[in-house]
Amino acid sequence: MGKRKEKLSARERAAKKKRNREFKTIFINGKQKRVRIEPTIDGIPVEEFIMRNADPIWLHQNEMWEDMQEEPNEGQQTLPREPQDAENDIPF
Repeated sequence: MGKRKEKLSARERAAKKKRNREFKTIFINGKQKRVRIEPTIDGIPVEEFIMRNADPIWLHQNEMWEDMQEEPNEGQQTLPREPQDAENDIPF
């Protein structure tokens, strides 16, 4: 008869649960590899969740300027203005 398998202690079970939450097992060239799972919020990758839900103030506070989208203000004129005094301007 074979040797009986011992039960895991509470600490070992907790460590195993944590490991299984952090990693997923994939096969590469017929061998099992453990790969860290990308963090998600509600099943959406974190970067995409931030892009969908963050407001410009939060993005600015967290220095994520590259993710901010410029919104033209309705009160500002977007076209270049003509100089008011065209006679006194430099011709070139």
